[in-house]
Amino acid sequence: MKLRNFTFEEILGKREILSDMKKSKTPSFFNRTDDNITENLSFEYPIVEPENSNKLVKGKYTSVILLFHGLNERSWDRYYSWAEYIANNTQKPVLLFPMAFHINRAPKEWSNPRAMQPYVINELGHVPQPSHLTFINFALSFRIKADPYRFYLAGRETINNVCQLIGQIRKGKHPLIDSTASVDIFAYSIGALLSQVLLFANPSNYFTRSKLFMFCGGSLFNQMDGDSKMIMDRDSFQALLDYYKNSFPFFKNESRLKGDILELGFVSHIDYSINRAKREYFYGECGPRIKAISLKKDRVIPTNGIKSALGSEHSRCLEELDFPFEYCHESPFPAESSKVDPNVRRYWFEKVFSKASDFLS
Repeated sequence: MKLRNFTFEEILGKREILSDMKKSKTPSFFNRTDDNITENLSFEYPIVEPENSNKLVKGKYTSVILLFHGLNERSWDRYYSWAEYIANNTQKPVLLFPMAFHINRAPKEWSNPRAMQPYVINELGHVPQPSHLTFINFALSFRIKADPYRFYLAGRETINNVCQLIGQIRKGKHPLIDSTASVDIFAYSIGALLSQVLLFANPSNYFTRSKLFMFCGGSLFNQMDGDSKMIMDRDSFQALLDYYKNSFPFFKNESRLKGDILELGFVSHIDYSINRAKREYFYGECGPRIKAISLKKDRVIPTNGIKSALGSEHSRCLEELDFPFEYCHESPFPAESSKVDPNVRRYWFEKVFSKASDFLS
């Protein structure tokens, strides 16, 4: 695999984001406020290059595919094989961009079992056992429970970062991507929601012609279920859902959306009834540039939630698959140590990613 890392320093929208972060309540298990988590502001992102490509001009690629991951991810490990397959089959580089406070943008202790397990044990000893609370999801669960607004703010920060990156490319300042490069997206899980908002808002017209392929993602927010050992515990997800259905600033001041297309894009994907006409118009216009694959047994991002978001366009955009082995949203392709026949797993992996590659080529 051809892999190169590039440094990113947050600039665009930084003052506004840090100002909002200072208002967030710091969870009891962590003594740094969000605005002082420097890993989130300066980090590296990898680009997986194709083995061979005819999409080069003077040593720079004329196309790039952004890959967005799922919620509560702490490593790129499983995504490298996804990126490598897409890169080699599209002849385009795949740029894996980490969301705010995920992957290498978060303190290492959040993904360290020895650091987090004592907090889990302490929590389980004082209250009735929360559903699915683990050392893996403890940090996200308690950060969300302390202030659910973090979820939106992290998404907004990530969109600012992506726009800064595209701006760098358009100015010819990226060492690997040409200024005229087309930009398409492969998105998994919550990364799909981020991508839907990006295309809906289309900041600086960066995504006017971008294609979006969503895998296990694309649902309206209130039809998702994030109660998972790998994502967050039941109480935290319920607090998150209640906040965005009832208390998000939009519901207190609808006029704030008039000049904020990013927030409008997010709000339009919370509930079926909110901004339905604008959402349906968006997918009616952009449907040919969007493709989605859902999984029948996916409990976290169910097919019906994706249909609700896409509206009538789902018949053209969406395909539901059902693998002939045990899988789940968090692990669509079980690890080598599982009982799944590796040849069968490989067949279905290639079935999904060949569809993604064909669409994004």
